Amino acid sequence: MRKNRNPVPTVDIIIKIKREDGQDGIVLIKRKNPPFGWAIPGGFVDYGESLEEAAVREAKEETSLDIQLKSQLHTYSDPNRDPRQHTITTVFVATAQGKPKARDDAQEIGVFTKKEMNFPLAFDHNKILEDYFEQKK
Repeated sequence: MRKNRNPVPTVDIIIKIKREDGQDGIVLIKRKNPPFGWAIPGGFVDYGESLEEAAVREAKEETSLDIQLKSQLHTYSDPNRDPRQHTITTVFVATAQGKPKARDDAQEIGVFTKKEMNFPLAFDHNKILEDYFEQKK
């Protein structure tokens, strides 16, 4: 008998925050586990948890921030978006206040303006942020 395999649900959160220099920025984490690199905070949805609950929890675990969800950006399902396995992510846009701190899977944390994000990101996060900034126009 063939065992069914299904994609794994995840969430990613674009967290908008005001930097200490007064500029608006987006929180990114530098991953401490493979795949390495800078990424939008996020992670796996736990059984019995809503997408929204997972987004709030993952943001807190990785950034120490209490976020306010504002909207859902899009769902991304390319089977190759995560090199570890087939995941489907729902991306949320949120705001937060305070100073983010790297926790859990985050080795480092930063708040970047659109102009400063001129480097490759893990997963398909460059595409996600490109879509986000295009929608904001």
